[in-house]
Amino acid sequence: MRPVLAVVGPTASGKTRLSLLLAERLNGEIVSADAMQVYRGMEIGTAAPTPAERARAPHHLVSFLSPDVLMAAGRFQKEARECVRGIQARGRTALVVGGSGLYVRALLDGLFEGPGRDEALRARLREEAAALGNAALMARLREVDPDYAATLSSENDVVRVVRALEVHALTGVPYSRLHAAHRERPQPVPALRIGVAPPRDALYDRINRRVDDMIAAGWVDEVRALIAAGHEGHLERIKALGYREIAAHLRGEQSLEDAVEAVKQHHRRYARRQLSWFRADKRVVWLDPSDVPAAVDAVETLWRRFLEEKTVAEDHGDRGGGERGAFAEE
Repeated sequence: MRPVLAVVGPTASGKTRLSLLLAERLNGEIVSADAMQVYRGMEIGTAAPTPAERARAPHHLVSFLSPDVLMAAGRFQKEARECVRGIQARGRTALVVGGSGLYVRALLDGLFEGPGRDEALRARLREEAAALGNAALMARLREVDPDYAATLSSENDVVRVVRALEVHALTGVPYSRLHAAHRERPQPVPALRIGVAPPRDALYDRINRRVDDMIAAGWVDEVRALIAAGHEGHLERIKALGYREIAAHLRGEQSLEDAVEAVKQHHRRYARRQLSWFRADKRVVWLDPSDVPAAVDAVETLWRRFLEEKTVAEDHGDRGGGERGAFAEE
């Protein structure tokens, strides 16, 4: 595929506004890389593009799945790449926009395909985590694979800790070493990666105001409708941020004020994790979105230069990239 322009960053950082202006400037279409915006009936709580925003530029992979259907990274990779090919076939610029780091890497770098699953082994490891605590499991991972353990933001990331221990038990090789071998493969999708991140205080203020706006826009009624449609368990499974707290309020377990404060706190924590993920990728060029017109001009300049450099490299037969693949969650 030809190069794509990726706009990444934490929640409420200004990705949507910047990407819409870029799509208009560069004759582009937007491929959403947001793990929650794929679901129908969750547009308010996931801050999905509004009808007015979608009218300004074509959007893909937004509001097309029922919450009872699980979207995994592997499926996203396949469908997103098909979208990119279609956009490029129409002679337009493909913009990948979102804050789900695993999905961005799945699309651009490809997923790391380790050994198959061993459900019995996974179950035993989860039982150990429940019995001994997450810290004990993380300590085991640090012994057998300190490099991968260092990439995890918390011992509570049990899914990835269990997968890494599972891979090591099945192969005798550290997960990080298998992944390093994957990084030597050529880049699957050439991309200019733009990171959007205002100063932390400004970001937290944006997050707080966004949650208030969601409530004002009818988020509680949205969650009520999802529960009435039988999706409460599905919301738990897909781990939709904030929906659990609003659902608890609707069950009478906490006040709306307490639910809103908890949602704001969880969004701020999520933003920190997103920043840690994307800042670990040294290919990302970071911009402060406070001056949007200047940011658009800067990205356009970087994009034109990136395309020129890619053209020159291809003329000289250099199609390598040393791009890094993504650790799959499963």
